[in-house]
Amino acid sequence: MDRNDLLARIDVPASLALLSRMVQHKSYSKTDGERQLANFMAERMREIGLDAAVAPFGDEGRVNAVGRWKGSGGGKSLLFNGHVDTNPVTEGWTVDPWEGKVDDQFIYGIGVSNMKAGDAAYFCAVKTLIEAGVKLRGDVILTYVVGELQGGVGTYSLVEQGLRADYFINSEPTDLKAMTMHAAAFMFIIELVGNTRHLSKREEAVDAIAAACDLIPRLNAMKFSDARSPAHEAINRVHVGVVHGALGRELHEWRTPQVADFVRIKGSGRYAPGQTEQGALADMRRELDALEARFPGLKASLMSEDRAGVPTMPPFEVAADSPIVRAVNDAYRAVRGEAQPTGPVAPSCFYGTDAGHLYTYGGMEGVVCGPGGRYNTMPDERVDIPDYLDMIRIYMLAILDTCG
Repeated sequence: MDRNDLLARIDVPASLALLSRMVQHKSYSKTDGERQLANFMAERMREIGLDAAVAPFGDEGRVNAVGRWKGSGGGKSLLFNGHVDTNPVTEGWTVDPWEGKVDDQFIYGIGVSNMKAGDAAYFCAVKTLIEAGVKLRGDVILTYVVGELQGGVGTYSLVEQGLRADYFINSEPTDLKAMTMHAAAFMFIIELVGNTRHLSKREEAVDAIAAACDLIPRLNAMKFSDARSPAHEAINRVHVGVVHGALGRELHEWRTPQVADFVRIKGSGRYAPGQTEQGALADMRRELDALEARFPGLKASLMSEDRAGVPTMPPFEVAADSPIVRAVNDAYRAVRGEAQPTGPVAPSCFYGTDAGHLYTYGGMEGVVCGPGGRYNTMPDERVDIPDYLDMIRIYMLAILDTCG
């Protein structure tokens, strides 16, 4: 069958209905809702003929859903990866976040961009090919994981359980760009200890809040040492997200005439492949040493945040001429008639994704490419319907080129 004929076989109403049903599952991370949606996807995969089941992990009853479309043999295998757990609903929504509303331009809902549209797109790609009678040589593996928001524990467990493929596509929202590199994520805590005085003797004090105000813009502007290239350095980033300052470690707020002698700062950093968390922390320590020199008497300490056994998202990188990148690039050009933006594309390059686990611990080559992004992590989260449908088409062509 001609490829254009294959692409024309996509059942648009059914594809939108599936995504709406996925949105209607309240699959908050670490709740029974994520388990229910994993079971729902396993059932859908079995309905279209995949060998599908849920894969338990950990001691909290959590499960991933995994389905395999078996090839005849002799072809490369391709694994699709996406998470079903979502961020919580915030204030400011004007549509029901659980309805899965579809209008003439968008489909709406919490998690639709991050990342149920990508999840649904690769299911619909496989469903369309199967219903068209396509036979492949290589296997296609569909994974629907939980716990991405806890550092990717779901995907990490699948890798630990031995799941592998020749190539992978992670469907995090990139607005259909091909992301070939993203940063690793780490969390940090900084404590600044000054020396208090009454405001009448402020000149004798070491003001921890004033020191924090000096420090935070410098942290937010940081780049880390030993980057392999300017492209690698470009995905370095530090962000301070929490600041508490007052009197003492108990942060007493009732004595405002006193100069604050204690500040606790929490934030997150991003570093590139080839750099390390230890190196990033050493660079930050040097910034704190300079702060102590500017504020004589200040004591600054730095530590990684204890994540209580939750894995840290590792970095990810793939060569631009990798077969899987070329397959996705070619598919994009065939569908959209133009070159696909490819590389450490912003803002996606600052994400942490499960691609890091597949690459670092699974040893697989892959690419990150999914629908959504523009309206991600915001009220009225939504995905452009044309992007969602084009993603299905791109995945279909990438499967044909990769799996034979």
